[in-house]
Amino acid sequence: MPLLTAAVLAGFAGYALAWYLGIVEGNFALLLFLATVVTGLYWVAERLVFLPRRRRAAETMAQQAGERRAQLAAQGISQVDGPDIAQARQKLLMQPWWLDWTAGLFPVILAVFVLRSFLFEPFKIPSGSMIPTLLVGDLILVNKFTYGLRLPVLNTRITEGTAPARGDVMVFRYPPKPSLDYIKRVIGVPGDEVAYLNKRLTVNGQPVPRQALADFFEEDAMRYSRQFAETMDGRTYRILNDDDRPAFVPGAEDYPHRENCRYSVEGVVCKVPPGHYFMMGDNRDNSLDSRYWGFVPERNIVGKAFFIWMNFGDIKRIGSFE
Repeated sequence: MPLLTAAVLAGFAGYALAWYLGIVEGNFALLLFLATVVTGLYWVAERLVFLPRRRRAAETMAQQAGERRAQLAAQGISQVDGPDIAQARQKLLMQPWWLDWTAGLFPVILAVFVLRSFLFEPFKIPSGSMIPTLLVGDLILVNKFTYGLRLPVLNTRITEGTAPARGDVMVFRYPPKPSLDYIKRVIGVPGDEVAYLNKRLTVNGQPVPRQALADFFEEDAMRYSRQFAETMDGRTYRILNDDDRPAFVPGAEDYPHRENCRYSVEGVVCKVPPGHYFMMGDNRDNSLDSRYWGFVPERNIVGKAFFIWMNFGDIKRIGSFE
């Protein structure tokens, strides 16, 4: 068992290293699931096989030591040299290293697996597409049950939950490459007609109200951008526009249901198909979103982002957001 366990642990370590070096395309959900299964099997084996075996060995040792002391006492020998029975028994009952690193870690790994798969999952914001709502380096929490619970790895929904609403900030699997997680704002739900023309947003023929705010200074880019407060379905959030960027959408891909969209020099108009969502970043002119790669299918949904739990560059950012 020690050699087998060493091989298993080496396999996990090798996969993690290859992922870190970019040799393989990692899947943390799958890795965590496998770790839970493997350590769970060791945990069961520990409870049913290995621990009872060590207990029997400890009881046999104590019994033999007692019998030996009794035999020596019958011969008038009261002082017996030898190991301390209590320490020897404790040593026999101790888990070997290969169980410490498997069965011993199972409760922690199981707790992380359940928490991450069905309750809340942490994410780090890697880009500026959601500025000013979310900044690069924000560490956020994503609610995994609001939109319905999903099976880990398979991402199959097992409970209905609440359908995503316009204005939600949602994490999803990037349709062209589902191994990547993206975060954008829900702009259109199934059946909506979304128009983004001349940098003005319209949903189902109704212009989305917006109010000009003071210009926003992007520290990383060292520049100012025009800032607006946009209100959708009673929810107000901030967006940015860059006057130097044109309104038309350059380089739109050939994606499923592209026939639902019409592109022009003014922008794009799309009819959201059933079971899909139209997503846009709040940093409107610096966001690779549904305007470029199409709609997000329901099966790609990960969860609803709702809370910044840390930003090591600015702890004042901790809190909820719209």
